[in-house]
Amino acid sequence: MESILVISVFIAITISLITLNRHFPLILIGLRILNHSNLSLTSAVRRSTLIGILLLFSVINSPAGTGTWGSSVTGTEINYKTTEADSPLLDYFGNSLTVVYLENLGFDKIGGNSNATDVAWLLSKGYRVIELDYAHNAHAVSPVINNDIIAINKAIASGSFCGYTNCSQYRSYILFEGYRIARDVPFFQNDATVYNYPNSIFVDSLRMDIIYPANASVKIPAVLSFSYSNSSAGNANKNQRLNLGYTLAGFNDSFLEGAPASGIAWAIADHPKYCPWGKGKPEGGANDTYKAYEVNPDAAQKVKSAIRTLRSMTDSLGLSGKIGIYGFSRGSDAGSMAIGDKVVPTLEDAGFNIGISDNVQAAALGSGVFDFTQIYNYLDDGDGTLETRCPWAWGPLKDNYELWKSMGSSYLVETAATAPVLFFYNTDDAHYYQDQIKHLKAKLDRIGVPTSTIIDYGTGHAVPQDTASLAKLYTFFNQYLKSSQTGLDDIASNNNGNTFKLPIKLFPNPVNDELKVTYNKTQAGNVQIKLLDLSGAVWYEKDKKLQQIGQQTETINLSKLKLPQGIYFIKVTSGKKQGIEKFFKK
Repeated sequence: MESILVISVFIAITISLITLNRHFPLILIGLRILNHSNLSLTSAVRRSTLIGILLLFSVINSPAGTGTWGSSVTGTEINYKTTEADSPLLDYFGNSLTVVYLENLGFDKIGGNSNATDVAWLLSKGYRVIELDYAHNAHAVSPVINNDIIAINKAIASGSFCGYTNCSQYRSYILFEGYRIARDVPFFQNDATVYNYPNSIFVDSLRMDIIYPANASVKIPAVLSFSYSNSSAGNANKNQRLNLGYTLAGFNDSFLEGAPASGIAWAIADHPKYCPWGKGKPEGGANDTYKAYEVNPDAAQKVKSAIRTLRSMTDSLGLSGKIGIYGFSRGSDAGSMAIGDKVVPTLEDAGFNIGISDNVQAAALGSGVFDFTQIYNYLDDGDGTLETRCPWAWGPLKDNYELWKSMGSSYLVETAATAPVLFFYNTDDAHYYQDQIKHLKAKLDRIGVPTSTIIDYGTGHAVPQDTASLAKLYTFFNQYLKSSQTGLDDIASNNNGNTFKLPIKLFPNPVNDELKVTYNKTQAGNVQIKLLDLSGAVWYEKDKKLQQIGQQTETINLSKLKLPQGIYFIKVTSGKKQGIEKFFKK
């Protein structure tokens, strides 16, 4: 009995140590002790015990290459297959970068490669690949498929998915069949002096990850999101855009990862404020001045540079060039910097790929801060941190109103050429978020920008994850990002970056009858002027051969064109220079 008890205790300890992942050396020691013990065990019992423990070790530490996983979408157990890369990628903490690859879904695949080809490509890049086979189940479609995306993210975040306990919790992704990933694409060279953390000499690029269709026969739009979590100054290898507890899994944010099921690519970029949450101060300023917000021109410069960088990869990634913005919480603050039509040279001419259009065609914005001049509207409404710290950075509001105003995205909204916006929030979230949305929406409504809202899809500070709300989000982006015509694709791509920026001005804007298009020509040659609507249809086109240089003005009679009320684009091309601006026809 004593022998059996000792063996039982040893096995129990072994299991505990295995679970804690601190086991291998201790197990070897334990096996030696057991093998050379004075316990009155027969050699057969001792041998059987050793074999049993080794088998237990093998089973727990070597998840099966194949198995089944319970899908809430299909209501059945579906098969999975796991393949390890020959040279595995590891995150900062030593865990495996894992791609959960959803295949044989209930809709047509966009990418042109076989699944075997795309899986082999992922393995060649160092990813562990877990293939989930949906066997063409009719329910494996958008947005129902998002239920499994949420379940997978939760499992990875909790530390166990398909038997694996070492999947990276912030560097793993779910990909739909036919899609690949461009990892850590730089989009802005950070200036550490802006937030002065941890010091003023560290320099590093902000980066983004892009999920795109491989070898597709059609070009699709993309949605760009900015992370809720701040990037980590001081160690570029951490790549913090999905860390610090604010991961896709942490917020159950399946909208982005589920976008390909609606024929949309997506990207997630580092948050503009390049220092940990609750840190950052201007040089010589109070500690943690920038505890819960970022400032312009820094934030807007980074956002616009990210858009230009994504658009510059239009051809190489098989995208259409149309870009939408999706943002929540601090990611909403950042993303909102992209919607406005106000041209500010200090914002437009910084970062990468200058000269490519940074226009976006739509945005979905969750709870965020868009106008800092509104933070004192109510007391005790959740923005006490802002009320205390904003004056540390900019001085009292009453004495520095224009400076405060320039820090928020509302400042960049001037006319109906601003991108359409869908707002989403829960009414039991902090009240100041609702106040911020109310004021920005009222401004957009007043100037004729299309808006819509999703309200009370859940509770508190959270993103939509129910089927009905996700369907509204995908429908919204499909409405403004997809078109069977190519004119707007041409606008959005800006000739895929092979041109230089040609500044143009439109007056008046909004306009009723006649629109004046002003631009500067630096050399004689041909000029093409186009007027296009949101669908990409051309309403006016004129080719001119100009011998004179200097400022030029083209007057377009909109009444003769019988142009309906709405948002339109003017595109002026002169040699290798191109300008694109939006206007609103009243």
